[in-house]
Amino acid sequence: MLLRGNISPPLSLSLQLNLTTRTHPRNFTLSSRSSLDYPLSISDEALESRGFILRRTAEGLNLEALNKVFVAVGFPRRDPEKIRVALEHTDSMVWVEQRKSQKAVAFARATGDGVFNAIIWDVVVDPSFQGIGLGKAVVERLIEDLVVRGISNIALYSEPRVLGFYRPLGFVSDPDGIRGMVYSRKQKRK
Repeated sequence: MLLRGNISPPLSLSLQLNLTTRTHPRNFTLSSRSSLDYPLSISDEALESRGFILRRTAEGLNLEALNKVFVAVGFPRRDPEKIRVALEHTDSMVWVEQRKSQKAVAFARATGDGVFNAIIWDVVVDPSFQGIGLGKAVVERLIEDLVVRGISNIALYSEPRVLGFYRPLGFVSDPDGIRGMVYSRKQKRK
């Protein structure tokens, strides 16, 4: 699915080429006013009043606890070391920590070229916390992070059963006839 809508680049652009260092501006503050075409469905303050803390870096993220959420929603169990490496190569992430348990209960991340394109990965919400807006909260903020950076082509992979979750957030399937493809090592049957 691709995000559709009017996405404007940031007002000030700096064109510097630095090929020796790859930096990810993960630690920045967004105003409470959303730069999206719609307001955030739930404010940071409202989440906090419900006992949740929004996080935008991997600091404090317990990879084993995150892995349990992955498994709980049907993802395969992952090697924690590979999760760590994936997070090091992640351009933007948003996760929600339940203050009481200090565990991640919602998570999403994006990778990309940092300029034009990004793909959203690993959108998960612990099943015991689904239906209260945490998934929407992390995806909205992840999109906002990317849009603020001027990234206008935002895609994601989704199981058919949850396509309806992404549509109100601006995602469309096969826009203008564009179809995604993935490399598969499976051999064709004769």
